[in-house]
Amino acid sequence: MTELPRLSDSDPPFDIAIIGGGINGAGIARDAAGRGWRVHLCDQGDLGGATSAASTKLVHGGLRYLEQFAFRLVREALAEREVLWGIAPHIIWPLRFVLPYQPGLRPAWMLRLGLLLYDHLGGRRKLPPTRVLNLRHDQAGAPLQPRFRRGFEYSDCWVEDSRLVVLNACDAAGHGAVIAPRTRCLAAVRQGALWRLTLRDETTLVPRDIRARALVNAAGPWVGQVIGDVLGNTARAHVRLVQGSHIVVPRLYEHDRCYILQGADRRIFFAIPYETDFTLIGTTDRDFTGDPGLARISAGEIDYLCRGVSRYFRAPVTPSQVVWSYSGVRALYDDGSGPAQDTTRDYVLQLDAPDDGTGPSSPVALHVFGGKITTHRRLAEAALARLAPHLPAPSGNPAGWTARYPLPGGDFPTDGFEALRTSIAGRFPFLPAATVRRLVRAYGTRANLLLEGVRGPADLGRDFGAGLTERELRYFVQHEFARTAEDVLWRRSKLGLNLLPAQREAVAAAMAALV
Repeated sequence: MTELPRLSDSDPPFDIAIIGGGINGAGIARDAAGRGWRVHLCDQGDLGGATSAASTKLVHGGLRYLEQFAFRLVREALAEREVLWGIAPHIIWPLRFVLPYQPGLRPAWMLRLGLLLYDHLGGRRKLPPTRVLNLRHDQAGAPLQPRFRRGFEYSDCWVEDSRLVVLNACDAAGHGAVIAPRTRCLAAVRQGALWRLTLRDETTLVPRDIRARALVNAAGPWVGQVIGDVLGNTARAHVRLVQGSHIVVPRLYEHDRCYILQGADRRIFFAIPYETDFTLIGTTDRDFTGDPGLARISAGEIDYLCRGVSRYFRAPVTPSQVVWSYSGVRALYDDGSGPAQDTTRDYVLQLDAPDDGTGPSSPVALHVFGGKITTHRRLAEAALARLAPHLPAPSGNPAGWTARYPLPGGDFPTDGFEALRTSIAGRFPFLPAATVRRLVRAYGTRANLLLEGVRGPADLGRDFGAGLTERELRYFVQHEFARTAEDVLWRRSKLGLNLLPAQREAVAAAMAALV
């Protein structure tokens, strides 16, 4: 995984070249490679290093999208919850969400109707149904202000978003795809029946060219830049950039349920137990201009989230409590909506096929707008359905295979987490219980690969803190495309929250030595 093949004009072209290694690009790469197509994926930075790492970490139907009558999107997303849980039970698991009833905002009948649809629209099978709560007697009411007497509880799922991206890319590589993070696409031009892409390794600055029959622009917030600067297309890209920000504060309550809260402006935001000792609060929605890679939370956004959650909890949340924050920019299809929060979250696929894509001199390009982590697998299927008429007949798995085959490490039953944890704990009794649980949650059955040959603590190498060892750093580099401390501490794990600055610097030095 660490070295890219040398390519020349004598090599057969790739069937699909993908620009963008976020969840959409990685999902398309996995599906396409598994069907037998030759795939090349590049990203200018780390896999899932931008928007996909800045989500609210949920696999959910999107309760508020029902108000926008986005029934197709909600139905598809609801159905995908249990599909994704089934193929990645180590990084996806059920959560229960509490919605306190707030008089003067959405009426109770509307909330009941929305949750009734939520329970039945997507064919729920395993997730528990909605129920009404008496917050004066239920544990969920304890941290809330006493004026909240009634609430509703429903199911969605948690996801380790960055790990979902990386595992899709790992599975694509396992099916023969070339995965090239930190590789920028400088130009893509049509030459006869093929695309010729000029790529540059952002570490060595060495350029190289590849050829492909079809191109997928899944560059997320850079989708418009790819259309204009890389492809040289002067047509307006219908993209609206919307920034969403989150804050992390010390844990606000003891139970394991989440809250979905209504702001005074009718926006929805969440308060979610996070990394054992913290609470995640978000998200905001505001239009964004500039370089998406430089998106940072503003003081106004921090104040907005603190004030919003303080309207519900007994103990107010203040900006001084924020221990970490992150921001991402979503590239939504510009449908002419007014406020950013009303812009469609549904994905839009635009096929650029000169001469209808039927001639030998007309390689096609597919531009991906929008999309959600929850629907990435279905987006990939839709994208390949658009591309398939312009590609050789697939030689591998049939369409729909990604719903049945687990992602790396997910090859255990959704109810088998404890059995796997017990097995690891029994074979490695020197590992602390918290570390065992974290390793199984992060890697699933691939924890066995990480620990292969380990007979005692010395075999793990240096412990940098929070159970992060040299052995795990080597695993990140060798098997998950990691190159920097940030890749490790803030994306493939969130251990940066648990380490002191000196410990984080030690991880950075160790990673530099490994790569």
